[in-house]
Formats: sequence, structure tokens, C-alpha cells
Amino acid sequence: MSAISPPPPFPSSTSKTPNKTRNSLSTPSKYKINCELSSSAPQKWTIDCVSPGEPIHIILKPPNSIPMASSSLDSSLKNSKRVCLFYCSEMKDLAHRIASESDAIELRSITWRTFEDGFPNLFISNAQGVRGQHVAFLASFSSPGVIFEQLSVIYALPKLFVSSFTLVLPFFPTGTSERMEDEGDVATAFTLARILSNIPISRGGPTNLVIFDIHALQERFYFGDNILPCFESGIPLLLNRLQQLPDSDNITVAFPDDGAWKRFHKQLQHFPMIVCAKVREGDQRIVRIKEGDPKGRHVVIVDDLVQSGGTLTECQKVLAKHGATRISAYVTHGIFPNKSWERFKHDNEGNPESGMTYFWITDSCPETVRQVKNKAPFEVLSLAAAIATALQV
Repeated sequence: MSAISPPPPFPSSTSKTPNKTRNSLSTPSKYKINCELSSSAPQKWTIDCVSPGEPIHIILKPPNSIPMASSSLDSSLKNSKRVCLFYCSEMKDLAHRIASESDAIELRSITWRTFEDGFPNLFISNAQGVRGQHVAFLASFSSPGVIFEQLSVIYALPKLFVSSFTLVLPFFPTGTSERMEDEGDVATAFTLARILSNIPISRGGPTNLVIFDIHALQERFYFGDNILPCFESGIPLLLNRLQQLPDSDNITVAFPDDGAWKRFHKQLQHFPMIVCAKVREGDQRIVRIKEGDPKGRHVVIVDDLVQSGGTLTECQKVLAKHGATRISAYVTHGIFPNKSWERFKHDNEGNPESGMTYFWITDSCPETVRQVKNKAPFEVLSLAAAIATALQV
């Protein structure tokens, strides 16, 4: 801190100042002294000083606290990893939501074209501008037809002298095909994992792969050493939404099978739980309650994904039969091929046998989001904040 200049000198007895003036100065009077703190961001402070016989009072009040808050935000931004985020066409909306979560994330574009024969004709805009930058790509493997063009970009980006490369693939689409049950079955989950494991290494090392609620946890071992899988979950989004419900103190969580219970029960352990199971009766497989009691409760069925929705529908029926007053559902990935989401109706506040109060999905499957938008009982919980956070890891 720089030296504080003393207050203006008091008139001495030899001064020619009239006595009236000297006497008036014998009464303590205040002076304002401006000083400046020596720092990287100088701030002006006010010092209160009184006449001899009184202590010097230093009031540590900056003239405006707003610049300090702004400086703190600027410092936080400087400490954030700046990321150039590319994205496929399907993920445009989610990419913009991710960028809105952090000023450290900058969207970059790719021109998605095709040649006359239908094969990709792609162009990465300002490719030299990403040299030395942290780069990420937001992918959607919603159909086999779009995988090849995105893989072409995914393989190209790490070779542009980037500091690091992150692939965000919210939904790992082949996750349900992870094992062989009969000789000749092809485990396509393993095939896709091998393809992703061969993404070129960037200057920063192996590719970071972000996936949400992969169907089978053992699939993490399918990936090779050239890729670092980071497995995230959408369950925190559900927990936040449940806290906002008017009957949040009357929630019971139900799992459609043991697999869902093993995956999610630790994240939801503070709720009462119900575990369902499929049992065979003749040629039919019927869902029954294995443990737990839904009577008088708002029951939320939780699973990682839904396709046709048959299992969820059967769970809904058995839970309503056993006295659930409301039934809702959550899945991270709402796939719903052939518009199978249409089988889920709204309960119109109090008819759990025929409908659901809420059906929550995330925006991991953008085509489904577009189809169910503003259609009860569906609500979309966005992964944007979770992905923005993962990009800082």
C-alpha cells in the first residue's frame, strides 16, 4: 500500500492567520484523503482523518463494489478451461443450451454436405483456429446412417493440433446389445466401443468420452486404452425435479426390474422403494411387485431408457392395482421408435390406471424431444448444465 499523505498542516502560532481562524481549528474537524492501493487492479479508497488528539480512522469501503464482483467473475472465467464445441446437426439446440451455461464454451461450425452419390462432403470451419485449443464434439448416433459422417469428423478433430479432445455422446445407442445369448449373436455395443477406441490421440492424450447412463455398466470395459470413458447420470436432474413437486414428501421410487435397481438405488436411497420383476405364467411374462408397497403413494418408475414402453406400461398397471394414487416415470433416454411414446397418456389428475402424471426424459435423443414437446405427460430435463460441467473436467 502506498504511503498516506498527512492532512494539511495546522496553522502554527507564528502564522499570520487571524486568531479567530486558529481558534476554530482547535475543534476537531474532518479531512478526506484519497489514496490508492498498489495492486494489479487499483481501487480508490476513502480515509477519514481527524485533527490531533483523535485516532486516524480508515474506512475500508471501495467507492463501488460492482467492479470487484466483476473482477471476481473475470477471474473465475480465466480459471475455466475454454472449450471449442462442435456439434452435429441434430444436436444444434442442445449445443446452444450448453454454450449458454458457460462463457468458457464457444460454438464452432461444421458444414454438413453430401456428394451426389450420397457420401459425406464435410468441412470444418476455421480449422487452423482450433490449434492449441480444447476441442469437443457433441454427437448423436440416432441412426446407422448418420454415424459414418460424424465419425469422419470425430477422427479429424484430434489431428488439428488441439490441446485435448472430448467426445460427448449422451446416448450410447448399441448399449442394449452387449452380450451374446446364442451362437451367432453379434454384440454391437462391443463393435461401437472398438470403433471409438481408435479415435486418434490428440496432443493432450487419449480422447475423453462422456456418456450418460450407459445401459450396462460392464460396457466401460469394452473401450481400449486410447479413450477415457467418463460415465455421467441424469438422475440428479430427476432429484431436483422431484423436490419441486407439491407432493415431494409422498414420493416412492419403483424399479421395473433388478437391473434398474442395481444401477440407480444408491442415488435414490432416501426414497421408499419398490422393485418389480417379470415372472413367466405359461407363454406370458407378467410384471409383479417383488418388494415394496405403493398404496397411497405417488410412485415414480425409474429406468435408463425406454423403447416400445411395454414394460413401463405393465408396471403402471400393477402399481395402480395395488393402490398407487399417482404414477410417473423417468428415463434418461427416451428412444420411442415408431412414435411409441403415443401409448403414454396423461392421467388428468387422478386416474393412474389409464395415464401418468409426469413422464420425464432428457434431451439425449433430440428427435424424440421434438415429437413430445408440449405434450402431456412429457417433460424434458436438459443435460446442458451437466455437459457444460463435464467439459471442464
